[in-house]
Amino acid sequence: MKGQIIKALSGFYYVYADGVTYQCRARGNFRKRKITPLVGDEVEFQAENLTDGYVLDIEPRKNALVRPPIANVDIAILVFSAVEPAFSTNLLDRFLVAIEKETIQPIICVSKLDLADNDVQKEVRQYQAIYQTIGYPFLLLDEPDSLSELTKLVSKKTAVIAGQSGVGKSTFLNRLNPDLSLKTAEISGSLGRGKHTTRHVEFLPIGDGFVADTPGFSSIEWQEMEPEEVEIYFPEIEAAGSSCKFRGCLHDSEPKCAVKTAVEAGEIAGFRYQHYLQILAEIKNRKPRY
Repeated sequence: MKGQIIKALSGFYYVYADGVTYQCRARGNFRKRKITPLVGDEVEFQAENLTDGYVLDIEPRKNALVRPPIANVDIAILVFSAVEPAFSTNLLDRFLVAIEKETIQPIICVSKLDLADNDVQKEVRQYQAIYQTIGYPFLLLDEPDSLSELTKLVSKKTAVIAGQSGVGKSTFLNRLNPDLSLKTAEISGSLGRGKHTTRHVEFLPIGDGFVADTPGFSSIEWQEMEPEEVEIYFPEIEAAGSSCKFRGCLHDSEPKCAVKTAVEAGEIAGFRYQHYLQILAEIKNRKPRY
């Protein structure tokens, strides 16, 4: 039989096929081949009943993330809050680069705008306009149509929800599908950040799509990325860069750089260019892995 792994927990893989979920173990040869089945994997499996199945083979993956461990993702819903914790364009841009490298479409969502003062609300709406101009969907979750808009965007897709702990991911999933009744936790006063309430990766049904609630993304690294690649994941920088005088311009120290001209003219947001330079410097300065 063929199905998809929708949950992995304590050595068991829960495989969904034709409306039924089977509890399976992985065959021993996966360990020998150093392959770990992931949530999201399309698999071949056999099962005598609902609790005694075996995953036999894994179909080729279109993509796979390490943290969280998940495969075949179409969309990443990046949830940030306006306050507690404060909205961070730096972290957002790092997320955007990391997920676009895996050919995953991002959707930016901001929660807790109703808890922010007028200045912060105005600032978040300005950021919304900038990211929408670049081409990113950017939803404010307090607005009445945002959830129906998001449900449309994830229709018939596999999505992963990501963001800092404490931004309200579980609360937000409960609003999308009230049947889930996911646990939520308050922000820790001493640390100023949320307590993790999600302990494993699992697909949850939202409309006619799946959303993976995850224990959160940890540090984002650039081990597999070359300096020349970075501009690909900043669409407005890549577009302006096609007019640079020198081929292979990295837009940091070269003369007659069209990107720097566009930043000075206000055509590219200064904070986006700074984040580009930051990631570029990290890749140039990283230590080689042996």
